[in-house]
Amino acid sequence: MAPDRMNKKILITGAQGFTGRYMATEMRDAGYEVFGLTHGAHGAHPADSSVDSSDPITMFACDLCDRAGLMHVVETIRPDYVVHLAGIAFVAHGDAEAIYRTNVVGTRNLLESLASNAHKPQKVLLASSANVYGNTESDALDEKYPPAPANDYAVSKLAMEYMARLWMDKLPIIIARPFNYTGVGQSENFLIPKIVAHYARRAEVLELGDLDVWRDFSDVRNLVFYYRMLLEVGVAGETYNLCSGKAWSLREVLDAVAGIAGYTIPVRVNPAFVRASEVKQLIGSRVKLDALLGVAKSIDLSDTLRWMFSDAKLHIHS
Repeated sequence: MAPDRMNKKILITGAQGFTGRYMATEMRDAGYEVFGLTHGAHGAHPADSSVDSSDPITMFACDLCDRAGLMHVVETIRPDYVVHLAGIAFVAHGDAEAIYRTNVVGTRNLLESLASNAHKPQKVLLASSANVYGNTESDALDEKYPPAPANDYAVSKLAMEYMARLWMDKLPIIIARPFNYTGVGQSENFLIPKIVAHYARRAEVLELGDLDVWRDFSDVRNLVFYYRMLLEVGVAGETYNLCSGKAWSLREVLDAVAGIAGYTIPVRVNPAFVRASEVKQLIGSRVKLDALLGVAKSIDLSDTLRWMFSDAKLHIHS
């Protein structure tokens, strides 16, 4: 049964990030009182920010590694729900120490703060990653598939999952493993925004890494809907894949964007962009998610690409 949303407080960490902004809008539109945590120096303090100017959310700036600051934020907000999105999400991030410190130690600090507070949340959602599955020949990975992380980012997310299980007797934790997702506002450090931006600018050439990869892409608007549903009806202690269940090859993505734009940009493989630990294929199974939600709504990637291309063109000409 879905909770009574009125007067329910939700804390979203990483609220100023790509996913966090959509998550804040999703929860606010559903009737929750939204509070956000954004990265800041040690010593928690209010931050001036909003999802949009007409309906701002209350923001706090605090470093995840600042235990005292997190304790203060949690005590001040006393959240009923928590969505933990903050962390280093770029696989090719060069600072391994920062990846582990933020994704593992930072998450532990948050869970400690929540468990120590007299007002316990009704649900805590931790965003892990489908990258924990690593390289596999399976056509559709379900949640029982054994993890085999192939890079520091993926290892940090799996370590976070194991660490979180130490707190499941104290907190109602759900772990989400999103597969690749994209949308307007995602950094050009990520593959699809980079492709779309190059086409919107009519670049002379597009440099990419390995072209022979397959990914399960979702729309960010789908993702935040799934996150909200997991908060409302998900089972504490469980892990859920969030995915489309359909794989696109990079070459298919390139063809789709070229079709939307009406022209083709030459692609050059840059060896510097080819990762030694590249995950070749990553496709998720939606069976567990659909069993929980029914057949959940899903925006096809082709529609997502049109949305992103239109927005990119608009910003170029504005």
